Order: sequence, then C-alpha cells, then structure tokens
Amino acid sequence: MSSVIASTRLSVLDRSRTREGYDEPAALRDTVRLAQELEALGYHRFWVSEHHSVPGVAGSAPTVLAAAVAAATSTIRVGTGGVMLPNHQPLVVAEQFGVLESLFPGRIDMGLGRSVGFTGGIRRALGRDKKDAEDFAGQLAELLGWFTGEQSAHPQVHARPAEGLRVPPYLLATGEGAQIAAAAGLPLVIGDIRGRERMLAAVDRYRRDFRPSPWSARPYVVVSGTVMVAAAEAEARRLLMPEAWALAYSRTHGVFPPLVPPERIEELTMTEKERGFYESGLRGHIAGTEEQVADALEAVVKDSGADEVLVTSSTYDRAALLESYRRLAGIAGLSGDAARAGTHG
Repeated sequence: MSSVIASTRLSVLDRSRTREGYDEPAALRDTVRLAQELEALGYHRFWVSEHHSVPGVAGSAPTVLAAAVAAATSTIRVGTGGVMLPNHQPLVVAEQFGVLESLFPGRIDMGLGRSVGFTGGIRRALGRDKKDAEDFAGQLAELLGWFTGEQSAHPQVHARPAEGLRVPPYLLATGEGAQIAAAAGLPLVIGDIRGRERMLAAVDRYRRDFRPSPWSARPYVVVSGTVMVAAAEAEARRLLMPEAWALAYSRTHGVFPPLVPPERIEELTMTEKERGFYESGLRGHIAGTEEQVADALEAVVKDSGADEVLVTSSTYDRAALLESYRRLAGIAGLSGDAARAGTHG
C-alpha cells in the first residue's frame, strides 16, 4: 500500500448510468445501494450528478437523490457533483442544501458546476439560456451569501433554513473555472485525469491565485477521473468498453445511450468515425491490476499534490464495478472504521 495514496482521501461520484435491460428507476436504486456499499468499504464521500434529458443517465435531480442517499447511509459524506448553478436560481439551491444540511447535519457537500443545459431545447425547457452561465461568479457569490446572510441582491429576503448553516461548497471546474474557485476561496474539483498537462496547469494557477475565505483557509484540490481495478489488466480494460462505446455513439448519433455488455460491443461493425471515438474513449484512464493502479494513482497524486481523488467510473456489470471499488479500497487501505472516524470535512 502506497503511503501517498493512503494519506489521500478517496471518494466516488456516481452518475446513475442506465443499463440495457434495466429501467431508469433501477439505475437510481443502484446508486443508493452503491452508496451503502461504498460506505461499508470506508470511502470518504459519495456524490451524485445533474443531467437533463440524457437517455443514458437517470440522475436529473441531484439534491433529491442526495437526500435518498443520505437517508440510506449514516457516516459517508453525501453531496452533488454537481448542481449546475446556471440552471437554477441561487435562492432555490441554497434552500435545498439548507434542508439537506438540517436533516443530515455535518454530512452534506455542495458541489457546484457552471454548465447550462447542453441543447437549445433543454435550455428552453429549463427557462435558461447560454448567457445564464456568463455571470457564474456573480451567481456563486449570491448563493454563498444566502448562507452567510450577506447577499445584497434581495435584502428583504432570507434563505430558510440555509442562513447561518455551513454547507461546504466545492467548485467543479477547469481553466477559467479554476480561477473562479481561487478568487472565491473554494475547494476545486478538477477533471479529468486524462488531460494531465492541462489539469496540472489549472491546479498550479488555482494554488497561486487562491484567496483564503470563510469557506476554506487554504487551497484544496480534488482530482477526478475513471479508475478501474481487476485481477488482470485486460479485464480492467474490458470494464471501460461500455462507457467508451456510449461516448462514441453519442458523438456520432447525438444520443447518449444506456450501457451495453462488452460482448455486444465486440460484435459491432463500427464506422471509421465510431472506431476513432471509441478507441479514444478507452485511452488515458487508470485501469489495471492493483499494482498498476497503485503506481498510476500515486503518480497523479504526486504530480498534482491532490488532497483527494474522486472516482467517476461506470460500466455495464454492476458486480464487476463494485469489485473494482473493493480492490481500490484495498489499495488505499480503507475500512469501515475509517469512514466512521472521519465524516466531517
């Protein structure tokens, strides 16, 4: 076990991916069950995501799903990776997290992103526009002000029960977003680990420009990406196939599909364009045996100085995914006792 990895927090973001032959409610129940299983393994936090009108993703209401996860667990931190702030009014987001923190005190994280609905139809249905993402820094300041009681946009309004509560905010970002996190004094969640040079440059700028705030006294970096662990390297790489094909299909057909088994993918006759996207989707992830993954993770953590690794893996075989997380927990020396000893922060 690497001392570098053992001293780095290990967490999971689950996107509630749908699988061929299973409906969307099953994907949501799988997410809640996975949180319970990862809590038993000693993972530090468990986050859910926000996607609208994506056929292969069931997680469209992250604060609702986070409430279900928190109710089904007792020690693991629970949050969002993330709520896309430009899709919502900051007051509503503050109220939602205020309710979560009130019901599950000391366990809630407020992970925030700056994407807006990715098609015109989705944006219209949400009542938003691309320009709603242009003043993300202002939206973020308003949101945090609802918790501190210092927002000035609506002086006669108070966010209840959020005002006065401390819900740790995290900013999901790359590039310019990392600079926003630094200026606001917030922890940074940055992905993905496949773009190593770009990621490291953004982390360096974030640390250089970081301004201490009431939310964080020092820079805090969470690096995110896919990690797959199996008994053999070929087996681990096979687990990457369903997501790689879904990505290739989405880029060539405009639809992000449910995950399918690897054997189905092996039978496909791909176009040259599909094959290019598919092979690209297989590259750059951390996948292999325990020893290979330990070496690769140690390099990422050493290079980035990351305080935490957020794993974002998905595959068709749910049992194989859980086994990968078990092996990863073994690499990091996690235990259920570790989770119970460190539920805050």
